[in-house]
Amino acid sequence: MKTSETKISPLRQRMIEDMNMRKFKAHTQTDYIRAVKKLAEFLGKPITSATKEDMRRFQLHLAETRTAPGTINTTISGVRFLFQVSLDDREVVRPLSHVPQPRKLPVVLTVEEVTRLIDAATPKYQAAFSIAYGAGLRISEIVVLKTSDIDSERMCIHVEQGKGSKDRYALLSPVLLEKLRDWWRYGKAHHYLLKGGWLFPGQNPINPMSTRTLSRVCLAAAHDAGIEKRVTMHLLRHSFATHLLEQKVDIRVIQVLLGHSKLETTSIYTHVATDLLSKVISPLDSVKSLNPLA
Repeated sequence: MKTSETKISPLRQRMIEDMNMRKFKAHTQTDYIRAVKKLAEFLGKPITSATKEDMRRFQLHLAETRTAPGTINTTISGVRFLFQVSLDDREVVRPLSHVPQPRKLPVVLTVEEVTRLIDAATPKYQAAFSIAYGAGLRISEIVVLKTSDIDSERMCIHVEQGKGSKDRYALLSPVLLEKLRDWWRYGKAHHYLLKGGWLFPGQNPINPMSTRTLSRVCLAAAHDAGIEKRVTMHLLRHSFATHLLEQKVDIRVIQVLLGHSKLETTSIYTHVATDLLSKVISPLDSVKSLNPLA
C-alpha cells in the first residue's frame, strides 16, 4: 500500500522550525503560514525574489480588497516573521505597516440574563458557564481544567498554562463551588468523570471537551433562554469583569483575576460599567440658572 507524503519546501520547513523554537501556538503558526501563502499567490514568483515595491503593492492589494484590519495585521506579522527571522532580511519588509483596528466595546449580559442562561443548560454546562462568569476564565482555560484544579480548601481554581503560558489562581466563590459539586456528583453517578481526569470531558472521557462544542452549547442555551444578544463564552468573561467593577472591586485586582499582563487591557471595562456612570453627579447639576424663567 502506497503512502503519499506532502512535500514541504525547505523555506517553509525553516519557518516552521523557527516558530517551534519560539514556542508559537499552533493557531499562530497556521495564521503565519497562511499569510506567506497569500503573499506567494499575489507575487506569482519565488518569495525570495520579492522587493520592497512588491511589499508595498501587496499591502495596497490587501487594503483595496477590503481585507479586515485584524487580518491585515496578522498577515503582515506572518510575512515579517518569514523575512526578518527565517530569511534574515529586514529591509524588504520595511514598507509593511500595521493598520489601526476599530475599538469596539464588549457587550455585557445583565445578572438576570446570566441566570437565565445558566438555568437553560444541563449540569455539565451549567458548571462551565458558571466558571466563565463566576471566575472569569477563558474558554480555552475552562476546557482543560482537571478535577484536581479545584481547590475547595483555599477556595481557588488553579489555571495551568493560561494565555501567554502563565499559571495563575482564579476566584472560587461558594456558589461556584456548589455548582461544580452538583456537576461532579452528576458526572460521577453517570460515569462521565474519570478519577483525576478532566473536569469537562468530551464524548470520550479520556479527552477534554472541545472549545467548539462548548461554544455551540452556549449559543443554543442563549437561544433557549430567550436572550437576544449574541452570547459567547467570552461574553460571560466580559460580564464577570464589568460586574466586579460595578461592585467597586479595584481594577488592579480584576486585572490579576483575568490574567491580563497590562492594566490598559482591563481598563476597557470602565467604559462598559454603566452602573458607575449612573452614580456620577454631572457638574451641570450643581449649576443654578441665572434666568428664573429658564
